[in-house]
Amino acid sequence: MSRPLEAGELVLLVDRKDRRYLFALQPGKEFHSHAGLITHDSLIGGPAGVRVSSSQGANYLVIRPTLSDVVLKMPRGAQVIYPKDIGPILMLADIFPGARVFESGLGSGALSMALLRAGADIVGYELREDFASRAQKNVASFLGESALDRYHVEIRDSYEAIDARDIDRVVLDLPEPWNVIPRLADVLLPGGVVVAYTPSITQAVQVREVLAAGPYELAATTEILQRGWHIEGAAVRPDHRMVAHTGFLTHARRVE
Repeated sequence: MSRPLEAGELVLLVDRKDRRYLFALQPGKEFHSHAGLITHDSLIGGPAGVRVSSSQGANYLVIRPTLSDVVLKMPRGAQVIYPKDIGPILMLADIFPGARVFESGLGSGALSMALLRAGADIVGYELREDFASRAQKNVASFLGESALDRYHVEIRDSYEAIDARDIDRVVLDLPEPWNVIPRLADVLLPGGVVVAYTPSITQAVQVREVLAAGPYELAATTEILQRGWHIEGAAVRPDHRMVAHTGFLTHARRVE
């Protein structure tokens, strides 16, 4: 038997046109749309994966959101790294349970949530206090308050100094990551991995130039493209729209 939905838990409603609505369940509250309302109380204690009707008869699928759903729908103060890049970052950085990760440029916490759910312990630097606060709230909302025990956020400028030591992995989402990489020689353990996410290829080139100056090897840069397919009976074709460029992922290994 599936675990019942609880107060405070995030839930996703999906209508017949695949429109998605993300919110936290709160006793006494109501979900409103153009198609009527659904009380939160009618969902709390009930199962996920079922369909419910609004006060005007509109049909919704009730499910627990995936991390991808949350990243696309959560409150944000900054542009997030999208799911198509988050998955590869976890693999390129080789995130493992118990990994000590230094993350700089927290934004709205999308990547932080993925790192924490993979079992990492994060030291995070964020220059803007409002972004740091938003990231912590988003993490707690999806992963629970206990996740904050592994999410050590500081309002710091990683361009100036980094105090963290004995770090296994580094993930950077900054306008100028080449200003941080030279400081990582004292932060990242030998054999550790650094991954930098950059929107433009000129940024990626500058990252590679700094990495080439050492102490890093096995540097590579990649771009992830995502194309969906329309499949409806015998009608099969690529979607007219695709998620092409979002950013470049550059990674390398720290060496002695």
